[in-house]
Amino acid sequence: MPRLPRSASLLLLAACLAGAGLRAEEGGVPDLLPTLGSIERLDPRFDQLVPKDAVIEVLASGFEWAEGPVWVKKDGAVLFSDIPRNRVNRWKEGEGLSVFLEPAGFTGPGAYGNERGSNGLTLDRQGNLISCEHGDRRVSRLTPGGGKRTVADNYRGKRFNSPNDCTVHSSGAIYFTDPPYGLPKQYDDERRELDFCGVYRVTPDGTVTLLCDTMTRPNGICLSPDEKKLYVAQSDPQAPIWKVFEVKADGTLDAGKTFFDGTKLFAERKKGLPDGLKVDAKGNVFATGPGGVLVIAPDGTHLGTILTGQATANCGFGDDGRTLYMTADSHLCRVRLSTTGPLPGP
Repeated sequence: MPRLPRSASLLLLAACLAGAGLRAEEGGVPDLLPTLGSIERLDPRFDQLVPKDAVIEVLASGFEWAEGPVWVKKDGAVLFSDIPRNRVNRWKEGEGLSVFLEPAGFTGPGAYGNERGSNGLTLDRQGNLISCEHGDRRVSRLTPGGGKRTVADNYRGKRFNSPNDCTVHSSGAIYFTDPPYGLPKQYDDERRELDFCGVYRVTPDGTVTLLCDTMTRPNGICLSPDEKKLYVAQSDPQAPIWKVFEVKADGTLDAGKTFFDGTKLFAERKKGLPDGLKVDAKGNVFATGPGGVLVIAPDGTHLGTILTGQATANCGFGDDGRTLYMTADSHLCRVRLSTTGPLPGP
């Protein structure tokens, strides 16, 4: 999703951080508070998912717009995008921050807008990094030993807008969204070749299928652990909702329905829109949106919120599955959970 304008509250937070005299890992800002935000508990079921003593830890900071955290189990590290800087960063406990991949989403000459880098990241079933690339307008796979392969870059010969987020099915198929946020002029960019924003599926043989063309700004996307449901966030301020689709036997989707409507929350907090999301082993949805990370039960009840105080772009389970890594504006954060979420990759 596009970055929202920074508010006076963010400036106040920055002033507090600058004077704290406490450090997180090096990320471009010299002095950071070790934690931020708070936890909002709305339903007793929330206490079974997030410990009562949970805090939001700041691991690294100073990014222009952090996105797409993915846990790499074999490395014991988390990778995440900094979209404007066209970079994928790596953070590991005890080692801190380093650059993993640059350029990450745009390899052409010259300038290309403000959101040209990679966005959502995940791993395929072999552990290879899958990237949604804004500038190169494709879904790519990082191959073992170096190099990239294009997984998909067009639908029926027309280039995608700017693939945004993705999730991998056990069949090897990749489901992904394609809003216009990576184009320099977004929806009104003259380079657009498709007049809609789609949800797609690409199979291992490269066949691209359009699954939905009725969402105005499809963004974050995630399969349920049993792969029977597909959740898609819509980052449209006029209709900030999450939809859920039934996944058919052939991998296509039904018409879908609204899973949760964030209109009221967006009107109240005005910081963040529906964006990245993950689903835990019991079907609870951890969805970045107004205020931080909303925790929504399978029945659509809003159980509570991990209130980062930032426009929060995405999240992902890591470590033993009981840690939620979050990209919140310029920060990489984490919170310890009581529930367990599936880890990407093999």
